[in-house]
This record gives sequence, C-alpha cells and structure tokens, in this order.
Amino acid sequence: MAVMLRLDKFLSDMEVAGRAQAKKLIRQGAVEVNGEVCRLPERKIQEGTDCVRVQGQEIAYQKFSYYLLHKPAGYVSSTKETDGPSVLRLMEGAYGRGLFPVGRLDKDTEGLLLMTNDGELGHRLTSPRHHVDKTYWAVVTGRALEEDIHLFEEGVDIQEKRPAMPAALHFLEERPGDGREAVCLAEVTVREGRYHQVKRMFAAVGRQVLYLKRVAMGPLSLDPSLGRGAYRPLTEEEVQQLKGAGRDGGKLFTD
Repeated sequence: MAVMLRLDKFLSDMEVAGRAQAKKLIRQGAVEVNGEVCRLPERKIQEGTDCVRVQGQEIAYQKFSYYLLHKPAGYVSSTKETDGPSVLRLMEGAYGRGLFPVGRLDKDTEGLLLMTNDGELGHRLTSPRHHVDKTYWAVVTGRALEEDIHLFEEGVDIQEKRPAMPAALHFLEERPGDGREAVCLAEVTVREGRYHQVKRMFAAVGRQVLYLKRVAMGPLSLDPSLGRGAYRPLTEEEVQQLKGAGRDGGKLFTD
C-alpha cells in the first residue's frame, strides 16, 4: 500500500527541515509537487507517485534508512553518551530520524556497524534465535595453536550458565615475539552477541585481545573504501540480503 503523507511531514521525515521550517519553505514557494509550486503544507503526497522538489532538488521518500558505518575506536555504540561520544556524531548528513546502531561494538573496537531506524530488522539481526554470523579480525597474544581452533569449534566456557556457541577460528598470521610473547592475527566468526564475547572467548584459552575489528555481519562486509568514521548508505541488494539473514538462523555459518 502506497504511503500518504502531508507535504510538511514528508519534508520533516526526510529531514529536509523541521516541521515548522518545512511549512515556511512550502508557503514561500520553494517546494514543487509534480512540477508545480505547492504552497499547502497539508497537501497529501503519495509515495512512489508524486515527485517532490525543494529548491530544485528532488526528495525521494524513504521509510527506513540503512547505513554501513566504519566505527573507529573511542565511540560508543549507543544513542546515549554515557561513556564517551555516541556513534551518532559520525552520522552527520544522514537521512532518517531515529537512527540507532544494530548490536554493539566495544568502545575500543573498530569496524562494521549497521545504522538504521528499522526496528524490526534491528531486532531480527540481534535476536539470539537467529544467530546471524559476525566475523572479526583480532590481534591476540600467543602462538597459533590447533588446539584453540578445536576449543572454539566445541564452544568455549566464558563463565556463564552455558558456554558460547561453536565458533570458527582461523589464524591468519603469526609474528615472532623478538624476545617478547608472540602475537597472532586471527579471524573468528561467532553466532551470538554476548557482552565482550570475543575478548572473553580468547581469555578463556589464555589469550589477550590487543586489537579487535568487526569485518562482517551476516552477508554484509566492511567496505574497504570506507575510512574510519565514514559511512555510506546500503544498496537495495544489501538491504534485502540482511533481511534474509535475519530470517535464517544458521545457514550463514560455515563450519
């Protein structure tokens, strides 16, 4: 069913201007509907049918917004600034009221963070019932050990009522310690989103995480062209893939 909105609400929802400023723009003749100047804030706009322009720029209706953010360290994955600056500070210029991060990355963790105002999708992607894969790169202390790979596959005890679900661990590179403890670059894919989960899993096998970066969430991968703190809107294909991932519990996980 096509969405019908008042013209002033349409402009406000698309964050062209606040409701009061939108009415002012309309009455000043700065807004066109289907090629004709419209001075009526109450004019009804039909999604996908009516063409709205503000000062010559076309404004497309978008019910929900979806963005891929390359979160840098030092920002909190929250809409509130309880322990540092919110990632919302990085979303200046993005369309969509009520944006929020889907899931959380620790303050010192970098990487892929999905930002949206689609509450249903956000819930689906973070629900324990769906087990959407999340892949991280981690620099950890110690040497590459086959034993740890097996422990992760079995489910590591992270000192909760139940162990972590089976996870895929791959050691990508080992660097000699030069007299100090060796370190490894590892890739780990988990199905859950428990508190500090990746750090706690490595701690359970005697390792410390020195650096952590999320590189994928379900079918969505971190865009290598995005610098830290940058974002871009998701493509329609990416949005549909994410919606499919939210309905599929385990097919994304490769053992």
